[in-house]
Amino acid sequence: MTTLAAPGATDAPATRTLLAHSAAAIRGTDAAWVRPAWLGVILLAAVFYVANLTVSGFANEYYSAAALAGSQSWTAWFFGSLDASNFITIDKPPLATMLMGLSVRLLGLSSWSILLPEALCGIATVAVLFAIVKRSFGPVAATVAGVVMAVTPVAVLMFRYNNPDALLTLLLVLAAGAFLRGIVNGRIRWAVLAAVLVGLAFNTKLLQAWLVLPAFAVVWAFAAPGSVRRRFAGLAASAVAVVVSSAWWVAAVELIPTVARPFIGGSTTDSALDLVLGYDGLGRIFGMSAGGGGMGGGFSGTPGILRLFNAELGGQVAWLLPFALVALVAGVALRGRAPRTDLRRAAYLMWGGWLLVTGLVFSFMSGTIHSYYAVALVPAIAALVGGGLVDMWALRARSRLGGVPLAAAMLASAATACVLLERSASFVPGLGIGVLFVGMASAVVVALPTEAGTRLRRAAVTVGLAALLAGPLAYSTYTVGQAYGGGDPQAGPQVAGSDRGGFGQGPGAMGGMAGVGAPPAGAPPIGVPPAGTTGTPAGATGAGTTQADGLAAMQAGTGGIDGAPGGTGGQVDATLVDYLLANRGSAAWIVAASSANAAAPIQLASGAPVMAMGGFTGSDPAPTLAELQGYIASGQLRYVLVGGQGGGPGGTTASERDAWVTSACTAVDYGGSGGSSLYDCAAAVTTGG
Repeated sequence: MTTLAAPGATDAPATRTLLAHSAAAIRGTDAAWVRPAWLGVILLAAVFYVANLTVSGFANEYYSAAALAGSQSWTAWFFGSLDASNFITIDKPPLATMLMGLSVRLLGLSSWSILLPEALCGIATVAVLFAIVKRSFGPVAATVAGVVMAVTPVAVLMFRYNNPDALLTLLLVLAAGAFLRGIVNGRIRWAVLAAVLVGLAFNTKLLQAWLVLPAFAVVWAFAAPGSVRRRFAGLAASAVAVVVSSAWWVAAVELIPTVARPFIGGSTTDSALDLVLGYDGLGRIFGMSAGGGGMGGGFSGTPGILRLFNAELGGQVAWLLPFALVALVAGVALRGRAPRTDLRRAAYLMWGGWLLVTGLVFSFMSGTIHSYYAVALVPAIAALVGGGLVDMWALRARSRLGGVPLAAAMLASAATACVLLERSASFVPGLGIGVLFVGMASAVVVALPTEAGTRLRRAAVTVGLAALLAGPLAYSTYTVGQAYGGGDPQAGPQVAGSDRGGFGQGPGAMGGMAGVGAPPAGAPPIGVPPAGTTGTPAGATGAGTTQADGLAAMQAGTGGIDGAPGGTGGQVDATLVDYLLANRGSAAWIVAASSANAAAPIQLASGAPVMAMGGFTGSDPAPTLAELQGYIASGQLRYVLVGGQGGGPGGTTASERDAWVTSACTAVDYGGSGGSSLYDCAAAVTTGG
């Protein structure tokens, strides 16, 4: 094991030692096995994140529709509009959809072009984390951390899915790397770079990105080289950088007149700042509603200290969480006499602060929390497991009872794995008990102060770690083979004890909240195509792909080499799409639908803008009845869909719109399965309706 600094050394020698260590890593003076290990971890991540990637089709069609819009309109790309005619934005800042929009613009619309950026973010995250942990803890720790990052179920899911979390995680890991570089050399520019990267992460998922800042600030103030004044100067410069890099998009939106931009989805006042302070920011923590509707907390069980181990979150991320917590305590204790600027202790404190702050917020927040949010915990868990394994192993050689912390970490995670696996008793039967017994046996060999040789104990640790990874590997392998859709995907098999009753879990889950993204029981969705219908997903099928082939691929949830769109979410009546395209005329939107969940599938199938009234849940106050009538009177809109799949709670505004449409507009029988839910409003305003 490399000694970074001797106990009692002064700050300056410690800094020089750390700089030398970093320079050696950059020059590539590692053992011959290190580079193959790095490449092997990257290959492992690539297999899990890229194999069978298009099985989920367009995955979360909400973000896929925004990516399509961004590929068609630079204005939509900047604002994160759901449609290319810029009626309403998604309920997040646009950085993640910007990335997907560029991919669609370059490669054309397909499941592959939508999901490939997420997989690349995941592979990059694993590669960067390996490099960061290697610099702090050495190559063995880096290899372990890379494997843990690559195979944790929630990471496998989210790096194959088009929610913003993939880019968020990559940006935060990059920020951690820049931050630790600053701890090594004391240069404020690295702290500022870390702050800028956190600010960019803010523009993927708002306040969630800032959860790492307390750890960064405390560790910099304590461990950065230099005087107290210089350290606080670094904090001040970083604070300015994080505010500016976080606020640029919000400020731009606020400064642009509302008539010159789309409505800000998820807000109640058409304000990006309202989005930050309300539904998608503080509302997630304190339980505020969405857009004036009734979207409160839920999806991930009752708030409490053990929430991360419950039926909704446990199988996603908790497998090695006990190991990480033991490693944090042991690692900090072992570095207690190290110099103030010791890199290894700083790394423990940074990753530990990241884990504790983010984990506690997720555990106790009373607003909306989805189980996939836990992907933000995985880098910290992986780094602590890797670093802690190496340091606790070294402790074993220095004391008769030195193996106890490592044994305790292994035993606690083995017991956790057994509990998690037993919640799905029919999933790999016996694996949970097997992991528990192997973990117990390995822990005994490691803990007992016997005369057993190092080789035996090393074998025990290796076998024990393999057993601890068996559960996550099984979950992740299962996840790779399944199609997921909607707004609340969950990795792995069905589990007992979930308060969602299976809703939004497992393959092809619609996700979202009840009534949003899924049709009522017994009612057909907008557009399950009758036998024999065909349709062209415009802009999505390649040359030589027939209409029937494209629709079949969409229904099957496959992408294929021609880029036929998949989708486990809303299926679209091809007859409806053909009718709307044939009768569009010069309208900006081919139809207005009751929510984004109803609009997105139609937009992806047609390649043309669809107005998502009410935004994601259907409850945003846009458009008002007067605004809807204005769009119709100006010729920008002709057709309106009332009800059907994805119609959210709506509220008074939606009720007024629906009442006027159904009374003043003409029901259209277009020959498909949607029936009279489609209305032609072309004559309604001009005739005084």
